[in-house]
Amino acid sequence: MAHTHDHEHDHEHDEDRFITLVNDDGSESLGEILLEIDGQEEFGKNYVLVMPVDADEDENGEVEILAYSFVQDENGTDGQLFPIDENSDEEWDLIEEVFDNFMEQQEEE
Repeated sequence: MAHTHDHEHDHEHDEDRFITLVNDDGSESLGEILLEIDGQEEFGKNYVLVMPVDADEDENGEVEILAYSFVQDENGTDGQLFPIDENSDEEWDLIEEVFDNFMEQQEEE
């Protein structure tokens, strides 16, 4: 399953960045990009963590965050999102480690 991934790549700012997610049924939803992870050296691909804009908090006050691998097009503003193999423990370990560090930094600010 591929998803549309379109946003600007100016990473030197704190502005919100959004992408349009195209679901299996063809419906679209908006997602806020929380974090991009460079996994080129380890796995030959990059990753993006996205929070659906319309996501509701669960009973613990947590929101589901979606993780995808992505491939950019030549101009760097569009691309394709792909699901990450649920059996790829090494990839998930990298994503979890980077996300945990990101959350620690957010809490310190």
